[in-house]
Amino acid sequence: MSAYETVWERDRSIVRLPDPAIEIIDERFRSMLPFQAVVERLWTGGRWLEGPVWFGDGRYLVFSDIPNDRMLRWAEESGATSVFRQPSNNANGGTRDRQGRLITCEHLTRRVTRTEHDGRRTVLADRFEGKPLNAPNDVVVAADGGIWFTDPGWGVESDFEGDRAEKEIPCQVYRIDPDTLDLEAVITDMARPNGIAFSPDESLLYVVDKDIRVYDMVDGRPANGRPFVDMGPGTSDGIRIDTAGNLWTAAAGGPGYDGVHCYDADGVLLGRIHLPEGCANLVFGGPKKTRLLMTATSSLYAVHLDVRGAQAP
Repeated sequence: MSAYETVWERDRSIVRLPDPAIEIIDERFRSMLPFQAVVERLWTGGRWLEGPVWFGDGRYLVFSDIPNDRMLRWAEESGATSVFRQPSNNANGGTRDRQGRLITCEHLTRRVTRTEHDGRRTVLADRFEGKPLNAPNDVVVAADGGIWFTDPGWGVESDFEGDRAEKEIPCQVYRIDPDTLDLEAVITDMARPNGIAFSPDESLLYVVDKDIRVYDMVDGRPANGRPFVDMGPGTSDGIRIDTAGNLWTAAAGGPGYDGVHCYDADGVLLGRIHLPEGCANLVFGGPKKTRLLMTATSSLYAVHLDVRGAQAP
């Protein structure tokens, strides 16, 4: 049994520095961490946590507890966690658009919605070519306002994260036009598209299947899809990019693998943040977007970094 398998078995209120839960594989990873970096558990009590969205203007995080049909709010200043929305229609992934509005993928209703500033919800997409979407999963907003989301259908495969139903369309990646709300299938050759993120200059698009693929953005659309990282023996889920172009992915695969893995722009593994449970998604938060917030199976974790997240706003 490795040190990373046992580190979470002891009292984490006292941690030796550097934190043994942070594994440096490439020396470049060391410069991305303050010496005082410690993995913290901020909250626990969920059933399957997902979809973290950072609200810098309010200094809080909104995240999903899918089977419990609720979205939660963690306040950075007080450390308190409260209910943000319940029922949530088994909400999964989320993000904010360029106007600061919350974009949410809902499993139960099989749709993507936008929460307006006054609290009303606008349906952005729920059907493609006349048939219902499978169960939208994760979402990102591009600089031009286009809303890109994945539709792997996990939410209709059981009653745990939504309502069991038959898939009527392939599992695809879509773009919603910000002006007309027209829906376009932009990636049609993936088995189960999941996490999704753009490079800082939006010249590349990364999409998770079981592993991670990368696409060139040509005239605003993905092309030349190819493998980026093989996640065997585990799997990837949500992904985020920092301002230097490094990719941070949630990972699950058992002790010693569960947590977050960081890769450079060439797909070289730089380091791992080990967690005691599989990680589903992550987001950069805090006043400087240097605090990595991670939703794992039942708990919310965080670690301070010396890199900044590239996501907007």
